Amino acid sequence: MDAALLLALGLLSQSLGLSWGGPRLQPSTLHLWRRAPLSRVRRAWVIPPISVSENHKRLPYPLVQIKSDKQPLGSIIYSIQGPGVDEEPRGLFSIDKFTGRVFLNATLDREENDHFRLRAFALDLGGSALEDPTDLEIVVVDQNDNRPAFLQEVFTGRVLEGAAPGTYVTRAEATDADDPNTDNAALRYSILEQAGPQQFSIDQHTGEIRTVQVGLDREVVAVYNLTLQVADMSGDGLTATASAIISLDDINDNAPEFTRGEFSVEAAEAVSGVDVGRLEVEDRDLPGSPNWVARFAIMEGDPDGHFAIRTDPRTNEGVLSVVKPLDYEGQVRYELTVSVQNEAPLQTAAPRAQRGQARVSVRVQDVNEAPVFPENPLRTSLAEGAPPGTPVATFSARDPDAEHLQRVSYTKDYDPEDWLQVDRATGHVQTQRVLSPASPFLKDGWYRAIILAMDDAPQPSTATGTLSIEILEVNDHAPVLAPPPSSSLCSVPDQGPGLLLGATDEDLPPHGAPFHFQLSPRVPELGRNWSLSQVNVSHARLRPRHRVPEGPHRLSLLLWDSGQPPQRREQQLNVTVCRCTPDGVCLPGASALRAGGAGVSLGALVIVLASVVLLLLLVLLAALRARFRRRSRDKSLLYGLQDDLRDNILNYDEQGGGEEDQDAYDMSQLRHPAELSALSLPLVRPPLRRDAPFGHVPPQPHRLLPTSPADIANFIRDGLAAADSDPSVPPYDTALIYDYEGDGSVAGTLSSILSSLGDEDQEYDYLRDWGPRFARLADMYGHP
Repeated sequence: MDAALLLALGLLSQSLGLSWGGPRLQPSTLHLWRRAPLSRVRRAWVIPPISVSENHKRLPYPLVQIKSDKQPLGSIIYSIQGPGVDEEPRGLFSIDKFTGRVFLNATLDREENDHFRLRAFALDLGGSALEDPTDLEIVVVDQNDNRPAFLQEVFTGRVLEGAAPGTYVTRAEATDADDPNTDNAALRYSILEQAGPQQFSIDQHTGEIRTVQVGLDREVVAVYNLTLQVADMSGDGLTATASAIISLDDINDNAPEFTRGEFSVEAAEAVSGVDVGRLEVEDRDLPGSPNWVARFAIMEGDPDGHFAIRTDPRTNEGVLSVVKPLDYEGQVRYELTVSVQNEAPLQTAAPRAQRGQARVSVRVQDVNEAPVFPENPLRTSLAEGAPPGTPVATFSARDPDAEHLQRVSYTKDYDPEDWLQVDRATGHVQTQRVLSPASPFLKDGWYRAIILAMDDAPQPSTATGTLSIEILEVNDHAPVLAPPPSSSLCSVPDQGPGLLLGATDEDLPPHGAPFHFQLSPRVPELGRNWSLSQVNVSHARLRPRHRVPEGPHRLSLLLWDSGQPPQRREQQLNVTVCRCTPDGVCLPGASALRAGGAGVSLGALVIVLASVVLLLLLVLLAALRARFRRRSRDKSLLYGLQDDLRDNILNYDEQGGGEEDQDAYDMSQLRHPAELSALSLPLVRPPLRRDAPFGHVPPQPHRLLPTSPADIANFIRDGLAAADSDPSVPPYDTALIYDYEGDGSVAGTLSSILSSLGDEDQEYDYLRDWGPRFARLADMYGHP
């Protein structure tokens, strides 16, 4: 047998031995680099993978032996590289470098690595490659070492009750970590347990859960709990379990029913909006769902709509209530037929309810009812200004209790103006004083009052009635002529717009406009000279019929309104006739008597003139008083200087300006006469003082300058008198300029006045009366 055949047989036996895990002490030999004879060329062998089972226990385990025929045994060094040797995961495989034997050193897990590809090398003792590197593939053979696992511990599903067989519910899913191409991962599903009859099935290959028969009833079993199983090896291997919870959704397959066929309740009369009883029902469908919620209806026995039924959302009971007051005297008992059904429509296949209707007997209880006003509110009318004691209305009520009649009494509850008086026994209403038309409680001409009617039962009842009184307007005011905006009109009939006249009336329609205007028939000449034309319901236009004299005219007009009977008023109208331009405008000064125009009476004109005269008199008296005060003040400045100036401060209303104030003062007076002549200034008359007496300038005599100090006192005294009477000098209440004093003055200084006289001729004791400062001066110059 040649070497190639031996190699093939060896590989086959080695592969079979490893796959089945059979015991082998010596691995097969692979001549990876065997050369073919020189006589013929052979195709290279395809080396099959080396198979080894996962989870192998006998370690180290020889896998294979590799050889090269280049050199004899012992002169070749073998090595392997790759994952499981010098790459992660390291240490799984090793080789005897002299014999070429490959060993498995650790347990393999196919779920982590299902194969390894190694590189084999053959070197001489010097480290040189004897052969080209070749691949060595090791395949890990799967074992059923993993259980299948469901993706969820609990699967949930929902299906309508009464669903047809084969209806899809949910799907269970599982996985297996073993090789999916082997039976180790071939999964099969099954239902181990389900409560009650077999209502559901599962597809063993897909895990889909479906219904298998009719009869799912939520009211019998609402939730199904299934125990599921999955097994590998096509159902004969490892297993795992999970749960499936299937809920049935409700449908309206149960009609609501009354718990009994007849109900009996009581209801008090004369009340509404009260509950009088409850009607119990039962429904097997899901509480709170539209399949369970009941809806009630009154089929018979209530033609007038006294009752209503609503559903209590918590208990699903029917609540019977009175919505329209009952009358014991009218009907004592009601027999009602009530039906019930669900909010959702009932399934066609559902059985009909045996007690879908019930009879409800309502007995009416007699109570003390409040009196009843036959007409409420009661409306009536009354003329304005009605005197006290005027009848208004009889606002009476009746007692509806037929078996127990009571007496009714009446009182006022609301009468803001205290205008009405009510008879307690009869309800007769009359006025007790005159109602003011300006009352704030009159709304659009209506006055509202509230009357109470009370019976005399042990527990009295009260009724409230509203009395509305319309205050009718009475024509008690005549129209009044409104003052026109202008009282002038042209003397020529065709010029100007005429005079527009308007009227007002305090009465309301229909006793007001339209107003009627007429010239007084008592004065016939008015109709011959003037014309009145109606403009609208409240205005008329006055025009002259022919040219009338200019000046004031007094006309008498007659006005009346449209009331029944009409009110009339005769009123005087003052107008002024003027000469006008062609376009109807009064010429300036055309009439000097316009003050007597329309709308201003003679008495008013006299009052205005008297007021003007009185005002002029007051102004004149004030001027005279001010003038006399000024004279007395000027006199005191000249003659009473010592008495008035001692220990007093004189306040003046005006103070002269400086040299720049050229308007108030004549600055030339401050200059020396010699300077004036040197400057060649013209001797101009100074301006007249505004406060000068009598408004004229008396002639001033020529004054000689003093030639000696002894003449200075006389010069000053004469200057004072001249200044007081000279209107051209500054006012009385400003500084008086007597003459020039200074360097070169011929008068000398003031300190030289009477200096030639002896001390015995001077009296300085009076200076002590002027105060402490002047007392010291008196001590210096007076007698020791």
